[in-house]
Amino acid sequence: MAKAAVILAAGQGTRMKSAKPKVMHAVAGLPILGHVVAAIRAAGVSRIVVVSAPSMDDMRGYVSSLGAENAIQDKPLGTGHAALAARSVLGDFDGAVLVNNGDMPMARTEMMADAFAAAEKTGMSGVAFRPADPLHYGRVVLLPDGTLDYIVEWKDATEEQRQNGLCAAGTYAAASARKFFEWASQLKNDNKQGEYYLPEVPMIAKREGVKCAITETDEITVMGVNSRAELADAESQMQKRLRGRALAAGVGMTAPETVFLSHDTVLEPDCHIGPYVVIGPKVTVKSGAEIKSHSHLEGSEKEGAVVVGSSALVGPYARLRGGTVLEDGVHIGNFVEVKKTRVEKGAKANHLTYLGDARVGAGANIGAGTITCNYDGFDKHHTDIGAGAFIGSNSALVAPVKIADGVYVGAGSVITKEMSKDSLAVTRAEQKEIPGWAEKFRTRKRAEKAIKAKGK
Repeated sequence: MAKAAVILAAGQGTRMKSAKPKVMHAVAGLPILGHVVAAIRAAGVSRIVVVSAPSMDDMRGYVSSLGAENAIQDKPLGTGHAALAARSVLGDFDGAVLVNNGDMPMARTEMMADAFAAAEKTGMSGVAFRPADPLHYGRVVLLPDGTLDYIVEWKDATEEQRQNGLCAAGTYAAASARKFFEWASQLKNDNKQGEYYLPEVPMIAKREGVKCAITETDEITVMGVNSRAELADAESQMQKRLRGRALAAGVGMTAPETVFLSHDTVLEPDCHIGPYVVIGPKVTVKSGAEIKSHSHLEGSEKEGAVVVGSSALVGPYARLRGGTVLEDGVHIGNFVEVKKTRVEKGAKANHLTYLGDARVGAGANIGAGTITCNYDGFDKHHTDIGAGAFIGSNSALVAPVKIADGVYVGAGSVITKEMSKDSLAVTRAEQKEIPGWAEKFRTRKRAEKAIKAKGK
């Protein structure tokens, strides 16, 4: 059966105190909404509709970039009203539908799949969970057969009902999208808030003889984000999940609780990540590579991904930026920054170096303090360093420039012209020595200092 999903994302998130919609705040480098869309899509959903408020134009652009569709809730009249807004897009859809909140970055595909499977058996399903602290969640009351009897809001619940620890997660599925929208259109707003509530849809279905099955999940999976504190908590939980996956896949971590990963980080088995390493989006670390402590790796949409090859050694205190490719056995040492550069097999830059918009040939050695001068204030230019080249310390390579295979560059040189294979380049002023100058200088300065002291 074809599947569709409706993601409710029209909430302004005023507790975030941000001009950005709350679902556009990032967890592990991806907007919360992106996590929800990915989890739903992996459950075999063919069409995803995101319901937003009229003012959320930028978010609708992001939705389109994910291959999802947009619907607008013209007024903030409750979750049921928001879900019904998706009928303008899914009115002709013939299949099952799932409704999920857009502020749930930890949502799992398994939860979505279970909800669809349960709805296929009974006609409708809802997701529930048992939090450690039920707080003010709506309580789910079951019939003897395990299907839903009713959902009662905490403020309307009796003391006995509040003792029930089974709470509504806000996720529902229906075997028929057409029937779901029919039920949602019957919602009433005769309550203090004057809103249309999604949890009442199963009650309407029940009156038509359609049972609502209940599936259970864990508290972390359905955690929502409504404040900066909850966003930080979600980041912490996501990092635990990502680290756990990496460790289970054979990645070595000395102190995993200090490592931060991105939602799309690829760590191959037998690579090793040291303490206090931060890995942003678009990074792959291959087997046998080691990232030492306090290093920062981050790809970008503009410059491209970062790839660390097998047996490469990075850090400590190294920075790899977008477009960096380190081939097998490369060494990038402390306080070295690399951007949009391919460093070929076995090449080394071990100290205090900047390599930008460049190629470093296999086996080349880049001395401490070397920089590629790639930017002229308007454009970026390329530096090409050949295989086996030896670049002396404190050299400046002024791009565009090509240094052929086997070249030696003397320490402190400024290279502005192409160099031929196996040549030597040295650009220094001739050293001059003045015998006895230093002692004369010291004698004069001591005398001046003594005169000043007497004058006081």
